[in-house]
Amino acid sequence: MNKVALVTGGGRGIGRAISLGLARNGWCVVINYRSNKQTAEETASLARETGAQVLLLQADIGISSDREQLINQALARFKRIDVLVNNAGMGPRQRVDLLEVSEGSYDEVMDTNLKGPFFITQRVARMMLEQVQVDPSQERVFAPCIINIGSISAYTSSTNRAEYCLSKAGVAMMTTLYADRLAAAGIRVYEIRPGIVDTDMTSVAKTKYDQLISEGLTPIQRWGTPEDVSLAVLAVVEGYFPLSTGEVFNVDGGFHMRRL
Repeated sequence: MNKVALVTGGGRGIGRAISLGLARNGWCVVINYRSNKQTAEETASLARETGAQVLLLQADIGISSDREQLINQALARFKRIDVLVNNAGMGPRQRVDLLEVSEGSYDEVMDTNLKGPFFITQRVARMMLEQVQVDPSQERVFAPCIINIGSISAYTSSTNRAEYCLSKAGVAMMTTLYADRLAAAGIRVYEIRPGIVDTDMTSVAKTKYDQLISEGLTPIQRWGTPEDVSLAVLAVVEGYFPLSTGEVFNVDGGFHMRRL
């Protein structure tokens, strides 16, 4: 039986790389997107070219009814979800000073980056628990897992992106909470924590990051790529960390190291 992965925000950027990486490695992939249908369809087409079974679904994970419909459609097609990748995320539409953040911007970012992932994980975790109970040997064949795509912004202050930093700090604790709750059932939960990755979100600050990287901000002096993050996801889902849960895998060029 082919394993099934649901990738939120899977249509472009890091999500596209994750979706394609899974497809190339024999996974059935449910690719979720919110608004950019054309780009998501391109991703789905590329994934199908690998021979993978692919289901493309539109849903705003910040909306309860959309989350429920997304999961129900995925289960209707594949009957199971073995891996959930909480990748969907957004930065504020405008970078403004901490003292000028509006409630509207705060709510939008938190709904997408934290509230949505929290409740979609809750729903999928319940289903995974049922899967494990129905098939007690599941862990010996494949341990279901949940992967949250976090950010170095979980602990790095950016006062013109306060709502984003807060949301990613929340994702870090969400990872710990679900890892603790689900460990006894053999369901692993991890955070992949990218650093400065070349995506649409970081393109608005490209000049700034180019300079910082060239000046030695990171020991590995290059931009990260979506494929770097995808490789970390693949390492996790292939079961190479059976005695780990709640773990943070940094994909940041060494940014997280404190250096003098």
